[in-house]
Amino acid sequence: MWILYALLAAFTAALVAIFAKLGLQNVDPTLATTLRSVIMAMFLLLVSLLLGKFNGFTFSTSLSGKEWMLISLAGIAGALSWLFYFFALKLGSASAVVAIDRLSLVFVIILAAIFLQEAITWRAVAGTLLMVAGALFISLKENEFSQIGLYLLRLLK
Repeated sequence: MWILYALLAAFTAALVAIFAKLGLQNVDPTLATTLRSVIMAMFLLLVSLLLGKFNGFTFSTSLSGKEWMLISLAGIAGALSWLFYFFALKLGSASAVVAIDRLSLVFVIILAAIFLQEAITWRAVAGTLLMVAGALFISLKENEFSQIGLYLLRLLK
């Protein structure tokens, strides 16, 4: 079931990129991100209420201090991520921005190894290298790609 949820997340994230790129044409990215966050909060609050997720929930006892801290840090990191994402979408093409943004997987693999003691396998390394190469192929213009290729060749000598 998690694969279905992941695919739905990927598809709806693609919709975010398209809708945001179209919506950012005459709107400041910070304002757009703020409005998007308010809309998301209202939508998620409604969904949680309809699903009864607040039944028995109290702000003072349902979550520990550590859980509040980690959820808060995740919220701040998410807000910064979306702010930078909207700045990038305002300036760049949607496909290039999304390709670079999805490199977050590379950072997740590294951070998960450090903080969650998740193993980095040869398959994860190979997949990461393929993702980085794919992101570069998608996002860089031909002359930019050539310059990076020349730089890498000089490093190998």
